[in-house]
Amino acid sequence: MQSVPVAQAAQPHAASPQPARVKPRLRGASHHIAAYVAALATAILCSQVPAGRATWSVLVYGVCMTALFAISAAYHLPMWQPGPRQWMRRLDHCAIYLQIAGTYTPICLLALSPSVGEPLLLGVWIAATAGIAKSLVWIKAPKLVSAALYVALGWAAMACWSELKVALGETGVALMVGGGVLYTVGAAIYAVRKPDPMPQVFGYHEVFHALVIAAATCHFVMVGRVAT
Repeated sequence: MQSVPVAQAAQPHAASPQPARVKPRLRGASHHIAAYVAALATAILCSQVPAGRATWSVLVYGVCMTALFAISAAYHLPMWQPGPRQWMRRLDHCAIYLQIAGTYTPICLLALSPSVGEPLLLGVWIAATAGIAKSLVWIKAPKLVSAALYVALGWAAMACWSELKVALGETGVALMVGGGVLYTVGAAIYAVRKPDPMPQVFGYHEVFHALVIAAATCHFVMVGRVAT
């Protein structure tokens, strides 16, 4: 918010500063709950899959998913001071890249052939690492830029579309695409800040968070089908 010059403030018709945006009361609440659910779901799924490659692939995925929700809740629930808030925002954005790469991990290692899955997974993790570096050094990147990078990395799997159709089957593909669409719609809402249904209670960011939970649920079911 810019200060109003003294001379301008003295004028009778000077424009008053815009009021600060009110933080919705439910900001971060859904991801707070989702973090506990994700941790429990990960533990249950790990106990159901074969030991070895499947277990640690699912564990990587589950840890990344849980971290996404836990860091998001830790960032959005409290009222941070400006300095710590910037660092929490960095971590929040980094966790999104971890979630994307984590979701690829069991799909690439358990569903796709090594000749296809391993190069794809390597490329995704390299891109995610670059995205994390971007989030650490360019925290004020426009929302549209950040959203576009998340979406592009998330849909990179389409480069292996023919293999994915065979490996996942119709139901798995539907879950993968459905989750991707939900993430994409959420990213668009995050970028344009609309719709903003109840700004003081449940605003555009809460809509975005709800769509992230729905998308993560689709992908969790997909991973469960692949791993078991």
